[in-house]
Amino acid sequence: MKFLLIGINSKFIHSNPAIHYLKAYVGEQYKEQIELAEYTINHLKEQILADIYKRQPDVMGFSCYIWNFQMIQELLPEISKVLPGREIWLGGPEVSFEGEAVLRQFPGVTGIIQGEGEETFRELFLSYLQHRDYRSIKGLLLREGATGMREELAMDELPFLYQDLKEYENRIIYYETSRGCPYHCTYCLSSVERKVRLRGRDKVEQELACFLRQKVPQVKFVDRTFNCNKEHALFVWNYIKEHDNGVTNFHFEVAADIMDERQLAVLSDMRPGLVQLEIGIQTTNEKTLREIDRYADTGHIAQVVERLQRTGNIHIHLDLIAGLPYEDYTSFIHSFNQIYAMKPEQLQLGFLKVLKGAPMYRLTQKYGIAYQETPPYEVLYTNWLSYEEVLKLKRVEEMVEIYYNSCQFAKTLLVLKESFESPFRMFEELAKEYEAKGYFVNTPSRNYRYRILLDFAASREPEKEELFRELLTCDYYLRENAKSRPDFCMDLLPFYREISDFYEKEEKCPQHLKDYQGYHAKQMMKMTHMERFHYPVWEEDASKIMRRRTGAYVLYDYQKRNPLTMDAKMTLILGENNEEATS
Repeated sequence: MKFLLIGINSKFIHSNPAIHYLKAYVGEQYKEQIELAEYTINHLKEQILADIYKRQPDVMGFSCYIWNFQMIQELLPEISKVLPGREIWLGGPEVSFEGEAVLRQFPGVTGIIQGEGEETFRELFLSYLQHRDYRSIKGLLLREGATGMREELAMDELPFLYQDLKEYENRIIYYETSRGCPYHCTYCLSSVERKVRLRGRDKVEQELACFLRQKVPQVKFVDRTFNCNKEHALFVWNYIKEHDNGVTNFHFEVAADIMDERQLAVLSDMRPGLVQLEIGIQTTNEKTLREIDRYADTGHIAQVVERLQRTGNIHIHLDLIAGLPYEDYTSFIHSFNQIYAMKPEQLQLGFLKVLKGAPMYRLTQKYGIAYQETPPYEVLYTNWLSYEEVLKLKRVEEMVEIYYNSCQFAKTLLVLKESFESPFRMFEELAKEYEAKGYFVNTPSRNYRYRILLDFAASREPEKEELFRELLTCDYYLRENAKSRPDFCMDLLPFYREISDFYEKEEKCPQHLKDYQGYHAKQMMKMTHMERFHYPVWEEDASKIMRRRTGAYVLYDYQKRNPLTMDAKMTLILGENNEEATS
């Protein structure tokens, strides 16, 4: 008997912990009878169908989420045709609520595993193996009705998935030490389970040690609000700090408003890049916050973020949601600008998704929320936000993703925003430029985006074109040691002799490139980059950058990068007063 568990991920680098948990929980002795199949939504439906057919399963189970359910819906009728008589089960958040409608829509589906599936699946699998009736198993939704709710699993009963990391090569490692969330945000499915269950410290310690021992590049904690239990968070953070291997990075979703001094102290003392924090702010509109049952103090959050950034060692990711109750276009602009002012490394502009089972699902009429009928059920308009405004925000989102979240244009944006009423207006106007020139349809290459930004900036302030050329040049070489020079850069040929002299001196008596001893001058020129500037692009203050000087050289060292932004180390070699400094 072969039971095939199927996960369809949004990207190749993602994995589906759910199906891995199900298989591991059943037990090692049955590993030959349970097979896993993982695909992505970028696969053709025909490819997935053919692969499932070739595997010839006796029973199938699909892990259903908003990002893959549309494809699963397309696959289900075809599977019933090519594999007639094979039973199909569904599970996951997308079918755990209103499952009756799913069963009516797909007559080929046998039933649905509701809620947490580990214990339910184990019993279901054994019933097939032992030819027993599964109708008495709790946690199932069958055509004749539900079999009753199952008690939540103790976290320590969950198996550890990553003893052998071969099958997770080049994929994100997802890890959880808790389930549930104490908060009740109306748009979130986590609000359904308010009790927080924790994995025991002994197990967590052993599992973290496993990640660290194997030097996993990144571990992404999927705990909904990781620091809701402060002692648990401190335990984990202290452990990874004390056992840091210099390689592994850990990502956590946290609530900034509940961080205390002990948590801040531990975080501020970590290796730069060891920890990434994702903080869901969502909105700064107080009426909206009350309506969605979030009681966050935006001012306090800003102070916490500033504290975390002060030491320059923590990557900060802030989230914002458009389409929430009482948030109109003007209010959203205000929320955006407030969060932008916190200077996160990443700013995610997301859109409300009306999820089945979340309290917001029952309140759509009250708020006049219209949303897509198919996954991901994204907002179309509300009583406060028109569809046209949602489309405008979509364009802004794309600009933020390309020009801010890429971290490729930081210096340029720092100065460019001074030409606008607010950061939001800058991205809004840039989106208009993209639309007018058809760039949303004909996507420009990464390098050409620099040229677009230069033309955009110069069209607004032609007298500053030289400044923006230098800023974009600085941004470009901060990220990559390009073999060919982009056309927006100033001509370096007049300064070639001085640059060559610098590298020859470094070869004989290294001052700035001591890590390159043994390399010839020409080799060092290829491995690093030197640029001539007339504006002090190395400064962090926009007003200082805009003051033109007589000129200076900047050295980019690509062996020494900022672990938060991946920018090369930038050293000012010779300034106006023959002073040397490092940025």
